[in-house]
Amino acid sequence: MITAFLHGFLLALGLILPLGVQNVFIFNQGATQPRLIRAVPAVLTATLCDMLLILLAVLGVSLIVLQVVWLKTLLFGAGLVFLLYMGWSIWRSPAGVSQAERPEPFSPRKQIAFAASVSLLNPHAIMDTIGVIGTSSLQYDSPDKWVFTASCILVSFIWFVGLAVCGRLIGRFDGSGRWLLWINRLSAVIIWGVAAYMGWQLLASA
Repeated sequence: MITAFLHGFLLALGLILPLGVQNVFIFNQGATQPRLIRAVPAVLTATLCDMLLILLAVLGVSLIVLQVVWLKTLLFGAGLVFLLYMGWSIWRSPAGVSQAERPEPFSPRKQIAFAASVSLLNPHAIMDTIGVIGTSSLQYDSPDKWVFTASCILVSFIWFVGLAVCGRLIGRFDGSGRWLLWINRLSAVIIWGVAAYMGWQLLASA
């Protein structure tokens, strides 16, 4: 069981470390929310979505779904549209040099909607989950398989909490709001970059 736990922990950590849309969004919420606890909806939603994807990958359900060509195309298309909208929303967030002009924090409902979308409408994250975590889980039988699965889910939760905390620390010491402005701008550019790559893949597969 210890081997399965360590395997899942290190594997999930390696997958989640690269700077992606999901990570950028959680960090952004930690930085822009007035209190760290206000970023909890985004953190919990991202964790639950990752948990769902990991469970589906381990059970083999997601692999079957993505073999349906039209469904895969629909997933890419929906993800592309939403990422473009999300980047625009973050880019246009008002940011100034005074405390009152700081970027307007997302409401809990908007956090949940955005976190769920960047998690569930991100084909690259889904393919990583299926191709790496799902495939790696095949070498284990119960109960080791579920220890491996729980370890992967635990990494997601710890990582998202850490991102929100780091974002909060930067936001807390940014009295002018300038850092938050650039965080928003960088977040939007990264999100648009991922959207552009998804659009290119969508055209290439057409």
